Amino acid sequence: MKDPTYQTAHTDFRHDLSYGDYLRLDEILAAQQPLTEAHDEMLFIVIHQVQELWMKLIIHELQSAMGLLAQGIIDPALKMLTRVCRAQEQMSSSWEVLKTMTPADYLEFRSAFGRASGFQSYQYRLIEFLLGNKEPFMMKPHQHKPAQYRQLEEALRAPSLYDLALRLVAARGLAIPAEVLERDYSQPYQPSEAVRDAWLQIYRQTALYWDLYYLAEKLLDVEDNFRRWRFNHLTTVERVIGYKQGTGGTAGVPYLKRALEIVLFPELWQVRTAL
Repeated sequence: MKDPTYQTAHTDFRHDLSYGDYLRLDEILAAQQPLTEAHDEMLFIVIHQVQELWMKLIIHELQSAMGLLAQGIIDPALKMLTRVCRAQEQMSSSWEVLKTMTPADYLEFRSAFGRASGFQSYQYRLIEFLLGNKEPFMMKPHQHKPAQYRQLEEALRAPSLYDLALRLVAARGLAIPAEVLERDYSQPYQPSEAVRDAWLQIYRQTALYWDLYYLAEKLLDVEDNFRRWRFNHLTTVERVIGYKQGTGGTAGVPYLKRALEIVLFPELWQVRTAL
């Protein structure tokens, strides 16, 4: 016999917060508005919206981890960076779903969204800035959104995740040059032999510097996953549009190939050869 109390408690939400209300599902599920009748446009929209949601989580975790590292707190930050890695894996996997769209499928709706492009994603640009890939000219596509532009400008001029890690290395008595610690953070990071040598000491004395060693490996996990996402993006674009120009005015595949050459934490890769 069914418990009437249970039945009422789990079916009547006239005065309580329901699952859909809490998650704002009506708004989220109404956000897919195809501009054409093409079947695959829904796929295209959903994949990119899901990626933006994962990026929102990544930004939340990165900023929180960076806040802790700025205070010299490492262990809880490592958990947050691990969550960043798991979210990155989900983003990379989503390209596999998009690859089910053929070039002919894409051409049915590609012209409908004009110059709109993932290149214009301010969340993606913010993640790049937080991770240290800083190029001031990349701010231009976001000038028409003042709030987003201010957020990007703040991240551009602030220490990156790697800068904060290097401050911790220096705080432990390892030799990090002043010109590295006090550089103009709005400019791209330049590799340093002294920084490589500091990481080399950490990797040669892991028991003494275990927390910094583990932080270094976690940073490499983040970059490794970031590279994988970029590579999957590249192969998806090449598979769907070949070498056509990108919708945002970029060179398309050639632009994405150049992005693969960017190294976020160079000395952490160099130290492997030096060990």
